[in-house]
Amino acid sequence: MNTSDPTSPATESKCSRRHFLRGSSAALAGAAFAEFPFVSGARAEADMPIRIGVIGCGGRGTGAVLDALGAATQVIYPSAGYHTEDVASNATVAHKNLEVVALCDVFMDRVNACRQNLRKLGVNIPDAMCFDGFDGYKKLLAIPEINYVIHATSPHFRPLHVKAAVEAGKNVFMEKPGAVDGPGVRTLLEAGEIAMAKNLGIAAGTQRRHRPSYNEAIRRIHDGQIGEIQCLRCYWNGGVIWVIERTDAMSDMEWQLRNWNYFTWTSGDHIAEQHVHNLDIMNWAMGAHPVKAYGQGGRQARRHPIHGNIYDHFAVEFEYPNGVRMFSQCRQMDGTEGRVGEVIQGTKGVAMLNDGNNLLTIRGGGNWRSRGIEDGNPYQKEHQNLIASIRAGKPINEAKSLAEGTLTAVMGRESAYTGRTVEWDEALHSKLRYGPDKYEFGSLPFPEVPVPGKHKFS
Repeated sequence: MNTSDPTSPATESKCSRRHFLRGSSAALAGAAFAEFPFVSGARAEADMPIRIGVIGCGGRGTGAVLDALGAATQVIYPSAGYHTEDVASNATVAHKNLEVVALCDVFMDRVNACRQNLRKLGVNIPDAMCFDGFDGYKKLLAIPEINYVIHATSPHFRPLHVKAAVEAGKNVFMEKPGAVDGPGVRTLLEAGEIAMAKNLGIAAGTQRRHRPSYNEAIRRIHDGQIGEIQCLRCYWNGGVIWVIERTDAMSDMEWQLRNWNYFTWTSGDHIAEQHVHNLDIMNWAMGAHPVKAYGQGGRQARRHPIHGNIYDHFAVEFEYPNGVRMFSQCRQMDGTEGRVGEVIQGTKGVAMLNDGNNLLTIRGGGNWRSRGIEDGNPYQKEHQNLIASIRAGKPINEAKSLAEGTLTAVMGRESAYTGRTVEWDEALHSKLRYGPDKYEFGSLPFPEVPVPGKHKFS
């Protein structure tokens, strides 16, 4: 085997740089079991009620609430993850002081689809606890008994909604990425600080941080098993994902929201929405975030209007504060070779965080392989760890690490969009906000595809 490349198929986003570094990913590993030894379902205080409200009831939100139920209760159903399937009709939930209270989505048909899946578990949500529209999240957050919000709308709305949730005194599980632009990242950071002041939890959908194998690999890297890190490489190269075709009945706004993966304003582009998983691991390994990015990308194989205005490939070179480079690739093109994973080269060896068999390996400085480490279902562990930390009175707060990973992706994206180097502080303090000023159904101009040399970022 080539020891320098992962070969996994693609089956699997007033604050200075110094302020970020003080609270780097290493310090906020969030779900790292060494830092949160109390994170264990068996040791949790099961008498503390967890009352769930879901904002965003599409496939990802439905999967997340099913995983939350599976994390804290005995649930019999096929693992949903991000790919929600019908729950077995004979499935039941043995409640352990955990209850789904309310659902919200811009579209009521998605609320009803989520309700249908929950009914198969014996969970019935009354009409009065189902909300839709752009302001539905406010009605859900006003429900006093809700203390655990699952946020899985399209990424554009996450900073606004998550900040509102912690202001309302709710713990939050939020999907990744945390935002789509600099203003959104700044709002997410503010939300994280509010949560910390109120002793509220924020966990993110960067589920690799909740896998024991990744935690052990990163611990070994930080302990020096591969020596000083010299360079890093990461990949999320795969095929085209789902598309929502437009119907005559859909307004511009409705179609862009339903087809949200394909617009920068809704998704952040796939470098943020998908590749953020790998970028987050690179930051975690480095214990820092990059200070600049120089990249390129384009829209070569996926140019139909149904694919919105995003790119289909990116290649970015990131530089960390100590001069170490990280080389990043992501691609969504059918008929291409898939590769998902991370490689970290050190002076004493190399860590391959996906060796083609979903295993993590370190070669050099004492060989190690993750075979035998039981990761379980990381989509459930995200919730298990957050719920256990809340019940232990020491809630996880992953807002800053998610913000770092998200802004890393934003910085790389904007470098490719503009065709020039983009630095961290420029991205963090950027005034460029993606999305409409007002949320309403109706006309919404189709965003142009960014053209390097013409696209403006400031």
